[in-house]
Amino acid sequence: MAAPGAEPSWAIPRIPASAGAMIFDGRSRLLLLKPTYKGGWTIPGGQIEPGGESPWDACRRETFEECGLRVTRARLACVDFLAPRRERPGGVRFLFDCGRLPDEQLAGIAIDGEEIAEHRFASLNDAAELLSGPLRRRVAAAATHAHCVYLERGRPVEGVPG
Repeated sequence: MAAPGAEPSWAIPRIPASAGAMIFDGRSRLLLLKPTYKGGWTIPGGQIEPGGESPWDACRRETFEECGLRVTRARLACVDFLAPRRERPGGVRFLFDCGRLPDEQLAGIAIDGEEIAEHRFASLNDAAELLSGPLRRRVAAAATHAHCVYLERGRPVEGVPG
């Protein structure tokens, strides 16, 4: 047994995690954001803060920080596991479907210009052209199921029904 305050002889695995929000307008178009720190388009979301932040809290915080929207309800639509690769640590991605927001609320979108350069709304077909591989597959799977789906690298897993 380790002395009080000493590091244990075993390690708890650390898996990076992030949470994202699918937000739609009244015409069922998806909110997309153009980040300044990477190419392409994405959805509101980001890393879950260490220290006990929940995926839902991270989704709400990141959505507010990136575009000024306060989301108050959602359904967990997808959980996606990405294996680590040399250029990225992998981790678990939680995707929440926040539904359609009223035009009055969407009119309050405020992009900071530092982390996010611009925003737009796109049909799911157009969004599929603008989003990267795993995120594109995650959004497509979530949008076509009424229940939460489990994916790995954005793809269905044999033995885990979608």
